[in-house]
Amino acid sequence: MPKQYINPPGLPKHPYYTRVLSVTEPSTLIYIAGQVPSDDNGKPVHAGDIRSQFIAVLHALTVQLKAAGATWDDVVFRRAYAVDVPAFVEHCVRDKTFPLPWDANHPSPSTLIGVTALANPEFLIELEIAAVISD
Repeated sequence: MPKQYINPPGLPKHPYYTRVLSVTEPSTLIYIAGQVPSDDNGKPVHAGDIRSQFIAVLHALTVQLKAAGATWDDVVFRRAYAVDVPAFVEHCVRDKTFPLPWDANHPSPSTLIGVTALANPEFLIELEIAAVISD
């Protein structure tokens, strides 16, 4: 599906996200609700370990994308909520030893929001994504 990645002149280009992404063909929008690091019973996993929680969340999102007929290449927006923003950036975003599932050359637009708490005190992060697939 054709997508145009735009980093307008006059604004700094960021290495972890694209400022604007435009979908240029008829398509289907997929919204995936905030995913927390939980097991099949909704109980928190990897308490106190933000990197392991991030990996668990990415795995769950991958399963949901596949169920909707999409992949990480189809993701057009990411939003992350983190109780500890510096830890999230250091251990989940900037850690070059961890292969992120999205294309580093064309990362989707994203937002990182620091929060004081999530639905369970043991949750350190929550991610939600939007994807677009061709009709």
